[in-house]
Amino acid sequence: MRKNVFGRQLKRDKNERQALFKNLMSALVMEEKIQTTEEKAKSIHGHIEKLVTKARKGGTNIVSILQKDLTPPAAKKIVSDIAVRFVSRPGGYVRLIRLGERLSDKASMVLMEWVEGPSEKLKVKNEAPKKVKAEIKKEEKPKKITKKKTVK
Repeated sequence: MRKNVFGRQLKRDKNERQALFKNLMSALVMEEKIQTTEEKAKSIHGHIEKLVTKARKGGTNIVSILQKDLTPPAAKKIVSDIAVRFVSRPGGYVRLIRLGERLSDKASMVLMEWVEGPSEKLKVKNEAPKKVKAEIKKEEKPKKITKKKTVK
């Protein structure tokens, strides 16, 4: 019987669920995006939103508070890097993009990622070499190859 059980059980007991959520949330913070099942993503969606809000508000011992739900490197990264991105945003930090069904068991898969990516300065640095390479390719025109006719 399911009495007073809130949320999805995901066929795991309490400790397994907590470990799964901690690993998924830490992977999202460290890797910036993860691919997982829709049920797992929806389960951690609310938790990760609350963690970002806590990190945004800050405090003296916020990293130690976040280490309860994240690994230590992930807790440091969420305070120093990710919370800074969302200073002016009131909520809705994560997006879910549906990818279709997994072939083996037909589980619906999603891509979970941050709404705002890394800072704009990094994007500009990465785009500059691509533009230069494209301009160089446009300047080079291929030479026409002509075949010589032979007389018999």
